[in-house]
Amino acid sequence: MATFNYQGILPQEKREKLTATSFHRTLKPQNSLLRVLSHAPSRRVLVRTMEDVQNDKNAFDNPSNALPSPPQALSKNAKKKLLKQQRFEAKKAEKKAQEKQQKREEAERKRKEWEETLAGVPEEERSRLIESRRSLRKERMEKRSEERERKIKRLTRARELGQKIVVDLDFVHLMTPSEIHSLVQQIMYCYAVNGRCTSPCHLWLTGCEGEMGSQLQRLPGFDKWMVEKESRSYIEALQDQKDNLVYLTADAETVLEELDLKKIYIIGGLVDRNRWKGITMKKAQEQGIQTAKLPIGNYLKMSSSQVLTVNQVIEILLKFMETKDWKVAFFQVIPQRKRPEADSEGDQKVEEEENEEKGDQLDRKKNCIEVPFHV
Repeated sequence: MATFNYQGILPQEKREKLTATSFHRTLKPQNSLLRVLSHAPSRRVLVRTMEDVQNDKNAFDNPSNALPSPPQALSKNAKKKLLKQQRFEAKKAEKKAQEKQQKREEAERKRKEWEETLAGVPEEERSRLIESRRSLRKERMEKRSEERERKIKRLTRARELGQKIVVDLDFVHLMTPSEIHSLVQQIMYCYAVNGRCTSPCHLWLTGCEGEMGSQLQRLPGFDKWMVEKESRSYIEALQDQKDNLVYLTADAETVLEELDLKKIYIIGGLVDRNRWKGITMKKAQEQGIQTAKLPIGNYLKMSSSQVLTVNQVIEILLKFMETKDWKVAFFQVIPQRKRPEADSEGDQKVEEEENEEKGDQLDRKKNCIEVPFHV
């Protein structure tokens, strides 16, 4: 092992004598082989390895590496956000526990009612009630099975001939945990709506990795979803079709008048509460792909910005594919609170269709979670 005598002096600009004590205090080398040899009472020599010298050089070049900085305390805003997130998680867990308890209590109540009903009727009537209940259950199961089969056929056909729509999930690093959770819920709703549609689209999810991939995998039945799941970005997965990519963003100048089956429409999967304005437009420009915006301004005036949720954009596109009418699609999907200044003529035109859907809105919300799990 090569060693040499290091006696003495720091670089010329310092011109400061180095003792064994000051050497340790200044450089604090890690894992050094450092021995102090006393050749004379007034003189000490440091015997060091070449590795020690290189470590010292690195320490001089970058002092921050020599002295590890203490962990920084959280700012007031960071502490507030952390406490808010902790309260959110605690409230979420409490709510989930309450829902489970309510379901158990409701199931127990129905069971007791059924037992009391059977106990209060003659044997012949009891047998008839049991058989009737079995028949109803069997009929419901058969109906659900038939609907699943029809849904699978529709989605299979959409994979071959349907309009391709991509949800870009590469923005997860810009979102908080609650925003990621909100986006996952929107994607789940997108899949449910697409499955119920008579003419579904060919849905793609790109960037399904990291935290977003983990959150999606937690959804029951996600592995059986009939969608394209890509860990890569859309620009990589669809590189051979780059000329047909169209990013839908409210900041685009081009207005989308019709849907082209040859085109692949991209929706930014971002829940940011308007913190990252223009980010999807900038991304599309940097990648050199086309951009377009929905013709919302041609049919109604939004009360705020024209930024919609992912599921609202998907549902608008699906409704347009079904009706070929942008106004009907907008008025049926965009909530009333976002369009208070909409013209009365448009309201009257779609009033009947909206009223027809009010009766089954609760069922649609309920089935939003149930439908994807049966594929």
